[in-house]
Amino acid sequence: MKKSGLSDRAIDAAWPAWWSDDLDASPSSRAELRFALARKLGLSPKPLLGERVEFIWRDRARFKHLSAGDDIRQDAITSFGVSIGKLLIRATPAVQLPSVTAEELRNVVLSASPFVDLLSLITICWGVGIPVIHLRVFPLDQKAMHAMVVEDQGRYAILLGRDAQYPAPIAFTLAHELGHIMLGHLQGTSAIVDLEEGEYDAPGDPQEDEADSFAISLLTGTPNPEITTSVDSFGARALAHAVLLAGPLHGIEPGTLALCLAHRRKKWPAAMAALKYVYTEGKPVWQEVNGIANSQLRWADLSDESASFLENVMLGPDARSDIGR
Repeated sequence: MKKSGLSDRAIDAAWPAWWSDDLDASPSSRAELRFALARKLGLSPKPLLGERVEFIWRDRARFKHLSAGDDIRQDAITSFGVSIGKLLIRATPAVQLPSVTAEELRNVVLSASPFVDLLSLITICWGVGIPVIHLRVFPLDQKAMHAMVVEDQGRYAILLGRDAQYPAPIAFTLAHELGHIMLGHLQGTSAIVDLEEGEYDAPGDPQEDEADSFAISLLTGTPNPEITTSVDSFGARALAHAVLLAGPLHGIEPGTLALCLAHRRKKWPAAMAALKYVYTEGKPVWQEVNGIANSQLRWADLSDESASFLENVMLGPDARSDIGR
């Protein structure tokens, strides 16, 4: 499996707790080990019995920003992500997914909140039956997946890969992936994988442009916000103070407003530095994302082995907690 490109952490996360070295002498136990790994990692079990790896979900995803000819990398990411997405969907109550615009979703949020932020976006997703988790284990040794949307029989799951200490960057990523779903971009494919690490995707891909517009409209109320200021040079504290005052007045989360200004004025260092003053403290955003997922997933709908795998993926194979128990 390592030769196929799968990372040690992915293999460790999928490795069943019941295995011990004493079982290595048993052909039936070795076969069951291979079937268990195949189920979790999206592999075809029969070739694995012959020490060969074939990914089940190959050619089933649409990739953004992946170099041509990187088929093995695509296969590993797709099969790993689709397998996890299917588990998430299985453990999430089915809800009739509405067909709504970014503006309509925004109005729903603003009826109860001053602006659209990461927490409200996560609430929207779970409310319409779209599970959201942050991956703490990746199929490749070099983490490259920004985010992934998985489709299974008309239902969807969102896997976040990018992490941050503050919620605003992740809010845009989640809104972007939600845009892919609401705009019907997954028709004819099992997944969309975005591998870019930047704040906003480069223009040129119509679907990416559409998802960006959806995200910015959802977060700010317009796909092309005009950010004006009388100040040419911002320090981090001054920028934080300005967006904390202006953001709620315009129905925009202050951290998002700082990033919008950075995008317009190419002030990324100042905006990122300002985030530590916008928020009371920095902490890994994945902890809140996966904490909510833990409370929303119906763990009892999964087998113990599948629940353990999902737990490892949400915490990392070296972590131990009562998540899902």
